Amino acid sequence: MTSAIVPLESLLDLPDHARLLGLDLGTKTIGLALSDVERSIATPLETIQRVKFGLDAAALLKIAGKYQVAGLVIGLPLNMDGSEGPRVQSTRAFVRNLAPLTELPIVFWDERMSTLAVTRTLLDADASRAKRAAVVDKMAAAYILQGALDRLARLADDAFGPETA
Repeated sequence: MTSAIVPLESLLDLPDHARLLGLDLGTKTIGLALSDVERSIATPLETIQRVKFGLDAAALLKIAGKYQVAGLVIGLPLNMDGSEGPRVQSTRAFVRNLAPLTELPIVFWDERMSTLAVTRTLLDADASRAKRAAVVDKMAAAYILQGALDRLARLADDAFGPETA
């Protein structure tokens, strides 16, 4: 059982009605978001409190199985200049350790500005500090996943032509 890190385009080949799970990997939590079966809308799902890799991976894969997820979209925390720092190295290490435990394809998605964008949205909504802390990780995961879903839709339009109603 080994998954592969694949380009986003390969997710176009997934079976119909297969969901994707978006992840925002933090040092203390993993924010999760789930796509709808049409793979057009990302919804914040939950936050896993990180303990140690084995427990974190087991919790993640249990959720993936529960929702019949067909692929993982993992935020890659690049620096603003596009370079890779310690957080990217940590994310890549997590994925290297996760890959042998699942057959799900894994896609990296540039997550620059995701937490900032979500935090600004929550501030604009006048959410309290406690409320922001409770939801920011899973909302960042939804932001990451939505970006990937939007790109997949554009790729599908380019490859197959826009759907006609």
